[in-house]
Amino acid sequence: MARALDRREFLATGALGAAAYALSGAAFAQAADPTALSIAEAQRLIRSGTLSPLELVEAYLERIGRFDARLNAFVTVTGERAAARARELEAELARGQWRGPLHGIPIALKDNIDTAGVLTTAASAMYADRVPDEDAEVVTRLEAAGAVIVGKLNMHEFAYGGTSAFTHTGPVRNPWDTERIPGGSSGGSGAAVAARLCAGALGTDTGGSVRIPAAHCGIAGLKPTYGLASIRGIIPLSVSLDHVGPMCRTVADTALLLQALAGYDPRGIASIRAEVPDYAGALLRRTSSLRLGVPRTFYDDLDAQVAAAVDGALGVLGDLTASTQDVELPALPQARPVGVEAYAYHADLLAESRELYEESTLARIETGAEVPATEYAEALYQLKLVRKAIARVFDDVDLLVTPTLPILPVEIEAARESPLEATRILIRNTAPFNSYGIPAITVPCGFSREGLPIGLQICGRALGEVDVLALAHAYEQATDWHGRTPPL
Repeated sequence: MARALDRREFLATGALGAAAYALSGAAFAQAADPTALSIAEAQRLIRSGTLSPLELVEAYLERIGRFDARLNAFVTVTGERAAARARELEAELARGQWRGPLHGIPIALKDNIDTAGVLTTAASAMYADRVPDEDAEVVTRLEAAGAVIVGKLNMHEFAYGGTSAFTHTGPVRNPWDTERIPGGSSGGSGAAVAARLCAGALGTDTGGSVRIPAAHCGIAGLKPTYGLASIRGIIPLSVSLDHVGPMCRTVADTALLLQALAGYDPRGIASIRAEVPDYAGALLRRTSSLRLGVPRTFYDDLDAQVAAAVDGALGVLGDLTASTQDVELPALPQARPVGVEAYAYHADLLAESRELYEESTLARIETGAEVPATEYAEALYQLKLVRKAIARVFDDVDLLVTPTLPILPVEIEAARESPLEATRILIRNTAPFNSYGIPAITVPCGFSREGLPIGLQICGRALGEVDVLALAHAYEQATDWHGRTPPL
């Protein structure tokens, strides 16, 4: 049973609902296909009684049954649990209890996010039978907000790669072209959201693993400020760089998910104390006073179609904002802590059953054993310095704009032939913002001649999610790229 909201919580929830209502656009008397609704649209119908949580969950489960065999986005589908949860949430509505805009909304989770009593494998044979006893903090928060968890999503093994071509259960496929990668490591999250197998999903992001698949799959994906959303209960790759964030079909939906995720976790190793604003309400703000910074090095060596799409997007953004100027970002440390921290987590597992790892994953993890302690200490020191240095860039601009990725999705076989090179190229424009620790969102800004999505990345100062979301939403509303759907 949902607990009663106090007055402050009720007013905050009401404001979120009102903002989501305003952002959902035209009224929907009924939904012929509920999976075509955004979260903002679906929540209106659920709250009014026009659509029930069970109807919505069943529509998504039916679609998973029809299409996931072609995409391999899910590792586990929790159909019975989801239906039972939807019935509980329906009963709450009947009693006049409403948890907020996520009440009854089907959400799926990357399979490195712990779920009590539900298989959590990190897409590895090493963890093929792993069932956690406790939910990750983000799962607890989502369920408290009324979300219905419909399953666990496939990913690049242990999140150590950008393609999702290396997993225990087989590669994830891009819904725009099933012979191509969806990006990674949160590839199942990107594919499932784009294909409407869930209303939204969570991914994790250590070098771009939310933004890469979001860009390759034509959806919105947000990496929040480091520590804004708790990573407790998530199988780590590098605790100094790990983030968790929402992936949705619209920026407004991303804001609604972030609202549930954000906030201090006293047990979270990276969690920070910070005010949590009304993210959905912030999307209604004007963007005409925002100053854009363009770091030109992020525009080097782009695929020609990516370059053309991003150039067009800059033109649109110029009309939405006050000014645009070139900027230089602080130099990144040569050493990163990811190798050492990944090895530290896996050392005992390797001693137990190294043969259960994918070969490319094993090779990357083992490089961490060779890093001297002095180099690791220097990497942490430089990371602290660069997170301070990036703040000075925002004395002159409010937001940064870059291409999310320099290339279009490659074929799965090509990614498997050169796994390290594929990931190196994919993280070029995304990984710097994990080091900086600042919020970054990708939104679709075009399609190639082959019909493959292209992403635009918008980044802000630490805890600047309000501005990031506001401009991303304004751009989305000024274009129609987000409205396209894969040809499944």
